[in-house]
Amino acid sequence: MNKRVIILLFSMLLSTSGAAAANFEVIQLYSQDDLNKLINNNQHLQRVKADECQLVEDIEAHAVKIKEPSYTYLWGDMLAWGVCVDRNASLGMHYIRLAAKQGLLAAIEQLGRYYDKGILVEEDKYRAVIYYREAALQGFLKAQLNYIRLLIDGYGSPIDYEDAYRALFVNVIPDPKVHQQAKELLDRLAEKMPEHVVKRASKEVI
Repeated sequence: MNKRVIILLFSMLLSTSGAAAANFEVIQLYSQDDLNKLINNNQHLQRVKADECQLVEDIEAHAVKIKEPSYTYLWGDMLAWGVCVDRNASLGMHYIRLAAKQGLLAAIEQLGRYYDKGILVEEDKYRAVIYYREAALQGFLKAQLNYIRLLIDGYGSPIDYEDAYRALFVNVIPDPKVHQQAKELLDRLAEKMPEHVVKRASKEVI
């Protein structure tokens, strides 16, 4: 094979590689803000699957090595449900708990929901109340709704009614359906509270 043919073949190879690279979609790692939005909308696992599991190694590195709370939670949820990895529910719960200890409200709320519904763990409403309360009093809407629901059902302590009421009352809820749900829960909780406590809890703290 002469030099001219070799050069021609090499040029064709470069051209083909360039075209393939141009057609290959590079998936960027999620920013913290984007990932938190996905988590809060419960779309994080669907996004990982939609990205054809291309970011598994990066997600694991950010969770295990860098220990970023949102990635720790994502990695735990992937393991817990076998999304793009072999399922390991026990290890998944370990990382979800770790994210909760790191202060990620979505992880704290999810632990409350798991104990509330008996998902992956034995049902324990009283433990669910503890997790819901922690996230609720820091403004996490999903936890606030579930926290008040359990208080209405007789779990938790009447001592907590005022704080639970106030936390949800002052929250800004753009979704009309969720806003109506919150109003109905507040009305039901108010029935279990003295009128003067309801009035006090209804005052927004500036």
